[in-house]
Amino acid sequence: MVARGEEHSAETVVARLETGAAQQAVALVRELTRRTPLLSSGTLEDRCGGRVLLKAENLQRTGSFKIRGALTKLASLDHPRGVVAGSAGNHAQSLAYAAKARGIACEVFMPREAPVAKVAAVGGYGGTVVLGGDSVEECIVAASERAGATGAAFIHPFDDEEVIIGQGTLGVELLEDVPDLTTVILPLGGGGLASGVAGVLKLARPDIRVIAVQVEAAASFPASLAAGQPIAVDATATIADGIAVKRPGALTLPLIERWVDEVCIVGEDEVAEAMVLLMERAKLVVEGAGAVGVAALLSGSVVPERDGTTVVVLSGGNVDAGLLALVAQRHEVAVGRRLRLATLVSDRPGGLAALLVCVAQAGGNLLTVEHVREAVDLHVRQTGVELTLETRGGEHAQAILTALQDSGYRVTRLGGG
Repeated sequence: MVARGEEHSAETVVARLETGAAQQAVALVRELTRRTPLLSSGTLEDRCGGRVLLKAENLQRTGSFKIRGALTKLASLDHPRGVVAGSAGNHAQSLAYAAKARGIACEVFMPREAPVAKVAAVGGYGGTVVLGGDSVEECIVAASERAGATGAAFIHPFDDEEVIIGQGTLGVELLEDVPDLTTVILPLGGGGLASGVAGVLKLARPDIRVIAVQVEAAASFPASLAAGQPIAVDATATIADGIAVKRPGALTLPLIERWVDEVCIVGEDEVAEAMVLLMERAKLVVEGAGAVGVAALLSGSVVPERDGTTVVVLSGGNVDAGLLALVAQRHEVAVGRRLRLATLVSDRPGGLAALLVCVAQAGGNLLTVEHVREAVDLHVRQTGVELTLETRGGEHAQAILTALQDSGYRVTRLGGG
């Protein structure tokens, strides 16, 4: 069971949500937020069954749902001398944006390995960024100490009553926009979004199934729920950096225990596949943390109800272009649309040209070619080459390999892209 003080704080949130705090907060956030669309996904419906809609918070102002909580929290402060926070990026961006709109100075502490795009966005919104620390938790501690030293208001990214209520405005929209709502799938990091949305949904309609999804590299909730208190885990680097939180909040843990029906876990490869599917089929750029709900559907960890509508919340879209390109490239290799191979050619005029003619005749599109002479067992009249080819898929890739082998080339298929 949760500690007595923690339970009391959670009960305060419950009481406020019961009396319509999230519905009231809608008016506080309306000016600076978008009512994000619910998009259909024929691909997910075909693969998973049931009716599936995507709540595209990646199209929200600042690129994530976090603006909801930030605005609600700022509205509760009485002329603060500035605000300070620790964040992996999305909370930092949203707070900087909201603070600038309200004429309030904002300082945020972010991990030294925070995505470049998120750091740049905070500065673009007028926030002051302090990089340091290996985790969100270290940055939160640093931000709290800074607030104590300067008199600024400390704003926790998830373990805060007003922030949780603000995130609950997303649940209000779901209830209004999806009359036959049966299941909601949410990302789960520290628990602010899942607590607020689940609370609004369950208090209005207890029959709605709420599922929260963590990434395997930072799955802190299962052990914490079992222990009845926040337990830290040894989080590792993950593509879903936005939910890479080592320890649940003392406030959010009992709320998740109360309202969330199931916590499921997805792996890195599943998240990457979900990001690519959303980009290719739905034309949506979604960061790893925002794609975990789709990953849960694709992996079969969550099965949509046959009747009614399942909504997957895409919580954010703030992803570095370089990372997105790597994820897409990795997917191309996995499905055979990008082929890397190594072989040997004659180190005489026309040796490489003969190889490339064979590739062209097999329908391969050459992307890169590199001569390799070191660490390769070569005859004096040979040179090693590595090719990266674009293909039409797995069968075509195999056909190219077969054509090269039939032409006398000793070919090795390489990993990566």
